[in-house]
Amino acid sequence: MPPILTLEKISKRFGAVVVADNIDLTLLRGEALGIIGPNGAGKTTLFGIVTGTVAPDSGRVMFEGHDVTRMKPEHRCRMGLARSFQIPQPFGGMTVFENLVVAAAFGGGRSEREVYAGCAGLLERCGLADKANRRAASLTLLDRKRLELARALATGPRVLLLDEVAGGLVEHETAALVDLINDVRSTGVSIVWIEHVVHALIAVVDRLVVLHEGALIAEGDPPEVIRRPEVTEIYMGLEELGLEADA
Repeated sequence: MPPILTLEKISKRFGAVVVADNIDLTLLRGEALGIIGPNGAGKTTLFGIVTGTVAPDSGRVMFEGHDVTRMKPEHRCRMGLARSFQIPQPFGGMTVFENLVVAAAFGGGRSEREVYAGCAGLLERCGLADKANRRAASLTLLDRKRLELARALATGPRVLLLDEVAGGLVEHETAALVDLINDVRSTGVSIVWIEHVVHALIAVVDRLVVLHEGALIAEGDPPEVIRRPEVTEIYMGLEELGLEADA
């Protein structure tokens, strides 16, 4: 199966700090890829490079066979690259429905009239239908995260980048989020998910990669990768990954 997204020899530094060190990475069509690593490993910077908010010092970003390395973020979004943010960033003074309409119209390059039906469907799908007319600023953390995901989906992505969407949630909320992401994946959307809540991550992803100090240090089957000595050493034990040693 050909890749939908490819990073070729991506490097980036901020002064003396290397945040991406000659990274090669591919995402297959329909695949869910997980990324873990300690804070400062370069994970979110990598998302910025993919979506166009951060320019790499060297290397290429290929999407659907096109070199998008120097393409503006809004153009990448309209091609089918969408992301969520670790801290949800809705328009707080707008309603939930208005937030989706803005994302769908401007992110997807369509008129407001064209997107109304699709946005209504997304409200149902993401569990927000009964909150459609609430101001986004009034939502709980789980519902803000649902809205953040819904706004990314409203743009019509082929690839969805998720940045720590499970952070701050209690167990039943995390389970609900995992169900939603699995539902999104079932539609054929390819997913890259950065997450510290690793038990949630491995409930979804096919493959796991580990970043450390800007370098890709492990890649493969999720349960096998998280038990590699170089990975457990970074996290100082499996307990930090939220997993039992004999799981």
